[in-house]
Amino acid sequence: MTDVDICIVGPGIVALSTAMQLIELNPALSVILLEKEQEIGRHQTSHNSGVLHAGVYYQPGSLKAEFCRIGVGATVRFCREHGIPLEQCGKLLVATDAVELERMKDLERRSRENGLRIESLDRTALAHREPRIAGLGALFVPTTGIVDWHQVALAMADRFRAAGGIILTQCEASVISEGPNDVTVIAGSERIRTKHLIACGGLMADRLADLCGVGSDFRIVPFRGEYFVLPESKNDLVKHLIYPIPNPSLPFLGVHLTRMIGGYVTVGPNAVLGLAREAYRRRDIRLSDMRDYLTFPGFWRMLRAHFGAGISEFGSSLSRRRYLALCREYCPELALDDLLPHRAGVRAQAVLRDGTLVHDFLIRTSARTIHVCNAPSPAATCSLPIGSHLTRLAAAHFALVVKRGDRQVLPQVGACAV
Repeated sequence: MTDVDICIVGPGIVALSTAMQLIELNPALSVILLEKEQEIGRHQTSHNSGVLHAGVYYQPGSLKAEFCRIGVGATVRFCREHGIPLEQCGKLLVATDAVELERMKDLERRSRENGLRIESLDRTALAHREPRIAGLGALFVPTTGIVDWHQVALAMADRFRAAGGIILTQCEASVISEGPNDVTVIAGSERIRTKHLIACGGLMADRLADLCGVGSDFRIVPFRGEYFVLPESKNDLVKHLIYPIPNPSLPFLGVHLTRMIGGYVTVGPNAVLGLAREAYRRRDIRLSDMRDYLTFPGFWRMLRAHFGAGISEFGSSLSRRRYLALCREYCPELALDDLLPHRAGVRAQAVLRDGTLVHDFLIRTSARTIHVCNAPSPAATCSLPIGSHLTRLAAAHFALVVKRGDRQVLPQVGACAV
């Protein structure tokens, strides 16, 4: 039995940010972090579009809007401090028809309400900015950038360990038993007794929440995002990131062109229902994962509400020509041979019992646990302010007391890293 003050489950970038800030601000705490894989950050942290989001899309006053605004500057400073390549190349959201032009106006209003610098471009200005992109108009967001989020996560892990934190890999939490005075966690061969627990489970968030009685009204539904990479001859295709105007009823941003750290350009993602929580390949199927959402009433309500969009996404997955058609709406020079295979990602999307797709971050608590139940994109951009928020929440909710010398004091959490 290992005894600790705080156990953190699921070290993707959100968990690592939380662990790093918690122990650096309160070095007398003993903190252990559990990872079910052999290496940290193997899932959403390293399977994403590599974008530093500015916060264009998010409801003013939401956690996503607030954390994105703070997260951009915090990430830039963190990357400079640790020598991690980051480029703020800016993003263009391109409208290709009259409906998208109207949606573009709504996005511009929302962006300004969120305090973003943004520029509206007409067709001529767009063609001048990006000669190989076609559209009726666009929004230019200068603070959007690109970064390798896995490198950021590894730097957080290094700082966590340097401050005295422990990371155990190949330790999947199978039992979480919350008692009046502590929480017992069984993870592989490890048995851990902790005063408090923070779960940042990502694709497994609902299962961890269920173990503590706070996850009955939602399920994680996996959506596979399929990407292609353009040939080297197209590395100079665009100077900015190129996004479509998204459907506001869905939490997905559509197929876009992304300049990546490393100089290449990716195309994607779509959003296809996954047949496993870690379904990085089409043939990946896990019946237990499918049973989780097929037996949940909210899944069928969501499916009925978004059936047309789901069929469209499924079609783009089965047919490269249909996928190409999405890209050619704003980049007509692309050809079928330009879509080369690239790794996919899986988005952990929380769905409520009434079928609602949860758009904002969702955090639940029990007496001795905190659960991050929904943290999809832009969770990486928001990882530093989320970690700061969870650190403050832990100090208040757990009434943390640490021993410094011969004194017991409440941790000071007012000056978090962001």
